Amino acid sequence: MTLLQRLDSETRAARQFLLDAPAIRRALAGDVTRDLYLAFLGQAFHHVRHTVPLLMAVGSRLEDDQSWLRSQIVHYLDEENGHEQWILDDIEAAGGDRDAAERAPPQVETDAMVAYAYDVAMRRNPVGFFGMVYVLEGTSTALALDAADRVQSALQLPDGAFTYLRSHGRLDQEHVEHLAGILARLERPQDQAAVIDCARAMFWLYGNVFRSLERVS
Repeated sequence: MTLLQRLDSETRAARQFLLDAPAIRRALAGDVTRDLYLAFLGQAFHHVRHTVPLLMAVGSRLEDDQSWLRSQIVHYLDEENGHEQWILDDIEAAGGDRDAAERAPPQVETDAMVAYAYDVAMRRNPVGFFGMVYVLEGTSTALALDAADRVQSALQLPDGAFTYLRSHGRLDQEHVEHLAGILARLERPQDQAAVIDCARAMFWLYGNVFRSLERVS
């Protein structure tokens, strides 16, 4: 069984916890308010802004026999740099206050997800970070484009309010293939276990981020 197949099998319950989040179900059903969408973008900003620092932290802690991953990290850095600005642009286009969104503290659930990612990068096996990539990019590919269409239809917002969801959804279709190639080269049992453990935790943590949106919607 490949690592990708193991991820699909061994994180199934945690993945379902994420997909069962009321905010996700509402978005896919078109039952969404502007406040809910803005709340989603606000929390997305607070975790996406850490993507580049997290990638740099992972790259700095790779061991010699993991050095081939550095070029993969550089690839992700090129792709991910500046995405948090897309989110602020979307907030403004949706009628929100981009400056207030940037200044606002994250929800504790978002803080916890980001803190766990840094813990993986700096204290545990940094290769485990690709478990977070699996969760965020796999989820984006499955949900982002469909959700963007339904939310836009429900709220009648301009295309400029969906740059992050639509661009990220298209990019992540490419990233999933790229990630599959990385996972196929991770042969050490401890690296595979680290990726699976991180993915399982991230599904739960990201699921709680979506549940936190209900407090402001």
